Amino acid sequence: MCEKCGCSETNAEKILKDKVKETIENIRPSLQAHGGDVEFVAMDDDNTVKLRLQGACQGCPGAQLTMKMGIERILKEKVPQVKKVVAVG
Repeated sequence: MCEKCGCSETNAEKILKDKVKETIENIRPSLQAHGGDVEFVAMDDDNTVKLRLQGACQGCPGAQLTMKMGIERILKEKVPQVKKVVAVG
């Protein structure tokens, strides 16, 4: 539990989640330049990151490739604890 507020998120989990969010913020301008966007939804206990694609990325035939070969690759490079990245609706 967090000492400050009693929540169930530990400091290490918060730091990890903050690194993931910061990395996503660095990726967003590339997607936005093509009319798309990405939103952080959650991170599971097994370090699976859940993201929601938006704009032109939503429903795009190349969205899965963008998710796996782009976003997931960069996230794993910058935050090695990330196991995988999945899109949620």
